[in-house]
Amino acid sequence: MSSYLIRNAQILGGAPQDILVDGGVIQQIGPGPTVEADIDIDATGLILLPGLVDLHTHLREPGKEDAETVLTGTQAAAKGGFTAVHAMANTTPVADNATVVEQVWQLGRDSGYCDVHPVGAVTVGLEGKELAELAAMHGSAAGVRVFSDDGKCVDDAVLMRAALEFAKSVDGVVAQHAQEPRLTEGAQMNEGTVSAELGLGGWPAVAEEAIIARDVLLAGHLGARLHVCHLSTVGSVRIVRWAKSQGWDVTAEVTPHHLLLTDEMVRSGDPVFKVNPPLRTETDVLALREALADGTIDAVATDHAPHPDADKDCAWAVAAMGMVGLETALSVVQQTMVDTGLMNWEGVADRMSHRPARIGRLTGQGRPIAVGEPANLVLFDPAHRSVVDAATFATRSRNTPFRGLELPGRVHATFLRGMPTVLAGELVDQGDLS
Repeated sequence: MSSYLIRNAQILGGAPQDILVDGGVIQQIGPGPTVEADIDIDATGLILLPGLVDLHTHLREPGKEDAETVLTGTQAAAKGGFTAVHAMANTTPVADNATVVEQVWQLGRDSGYCDVHPVGAVTVGLEGKELAELAAMHGSAAGVRVFSDDGKCVDDAVLMRAALEFAKSVDGVVAQHAQEPRLTEGAQMNEGTVSAELGLGGWPAVAEEAIIARDVLLAGHLGARLHVCHLSTVGSVRIVRWAKSQGWDVTAEVTPHHLLLTDEMVRSGDPVFKVNPPLRTETDVLALREALADGTIDAVATDHAPHPDADKDCAWAVAAMGMVGLETALSVVQQTMVDTGLMNWEGVADRMSHRPARIGRLTGQGRPIAVGEPANLVLFDPAHRSVVDAATFATRSRNTPFRGLELPGRVHATFLRGMPTVLAGELVDQGDLS
C-alpha cells in the first residue's frame, strides 16, 4: 500500500494543512511532513472531508442488473465522495433473509470501491404481512442493523411495533418509508396547484405526515430508534422536530433533489422528475433546508434509484419513480446549503458522514479527521463548476433530474482506508487498489 502526502488541504474548510496517509490511517496532520511519502497530492484550494456515508442507496443487484450492479453503484458512490453506502432491500429476490443480505455484502467487499451495508427488509417480500427474518439477517456475516421496506410503507401498526421492538433489542433502527397507501392510490405527483392544473392524481402531504406521526409515537412509547426516510414536507419537519423535543430517538433524512427541485418541474412532462415521495413546493423546500441546517433533519441521503431508459423514457403515468443521485449529491448540497450560507463544511461533514454513520452504527466510517483514524476521506473542489452530463456517470442508469444544470464542485479524490478509489476526478482501476 502506497503512502500519500496531501498538501495544503483545507480540513472542513479550515486553514491549509498537510495530511500524511500511510497504512490505511492518518499518520500526521500539520504544517509540513516529517517523512517522505510515495505520492504527493497538491490539494491547494480543495476541501478535505471525511468519507461520505449514504443511508439510502438502491444498488438493484440481485435481479435488476440492467439498472445497476453493486460494482457500478459503488463506483458511482466513490465518484460522489462516498466511502460507505446502505443498500436497500427491494432487490429481486428481496433482501428479507440472511442469504440475500450476505450476497449483497460479499458483492460489496468484492467491488472494493466503498463499503456496502445491506439493509434488511422489515416484512417478507416487502408485502407488509409478516415480519422478515430479522434475527437471521442481524446474525449473518452482514450484521444488519438497519431494517426497511423502503419503496413501500410498513402501514400495519402492529407489525411496525414488532419491528421497532426487535430493532431495539439489537441496537438497530427501523427506517420507515412514510406513505399511507390508501391516501396515495393513483397519485402521480404532489397534491397542490400544479397537480390540479395538470390534471394529475395528487399525492397529499398528509399521507407522509400521518405515518410519521404514528411512528414517532410508537418509537417514543417503546424507547426504540426510528429513522424517517426522505422527509419532504413542512408538516413532516414539524412532527420530527416535536418528537426530538420529547427526547425520543428519532432521526430523519432528506434527499438532495428535495433540497433543490419543486413540483413546478413536473410541468415539463419529463418523467425524470417523477419520484417517491414527489417533488413538493418551494415552501417545503425552504423548510427542509432550514431543518437540515438546524439539525432537525440529521442526514442527507441520496435515495439513489437507478432505472433503465425504457422505464423512464415513456409516458408519465407508467414511468418508474426514482432518480440517480450519488454522483451529484455533494454538489447539490454545496449549492443549496453552503453557497446560501445555511451551513459550513463542518456541517456538511456532520450531515453527510458523522451522523449517517452513527445512525447506521458503523464503526470505521464517519470518523473525525484526526491522527490514528481510518483514512476514509474525500477531497472536494468547491470552485469547480460544470454542466451535469449523465454520459460521464459511473452509474449504469442515466435518470438524473440535474442533467443540463450547472452545479458547483467536483470530487477530486476519494480514499477508502488509505487507498484512492478516485483520483483527479477519475476512478482508480480495480487492479490498482491492492
